[in-house]
Amino acid sequence: MFRAILIDKNEQGYGASLTMLDDTRLPEGDVTVDVAYSTLNYKDGLAITGKAPVVRRFPMVPGIDLAGVVQSSSH
Repeated sequence: MFRAILIDKNEQGYGASLTMLDDTRLPEGDVTVDVAYSTLNYKDGLAITGKAPVVRRFPMVPGIDLAGVVQSSSH
């Protein structure tokens, strides 16, 4: 489990919340990182506020700028 900002959209509308997520909710990928630090960039801010259509799939966890240790990789 990890703490994350989760952006979602449903019939009630668009919203962002701080929540606990299980690793099983992450999309398929080929690298798993134990994140030590993360930050939000300009596009993350746009996604969180809904001011611009930058989110392609919901739900979304913003914050791709990170530092950490690679736990596993298929490369």
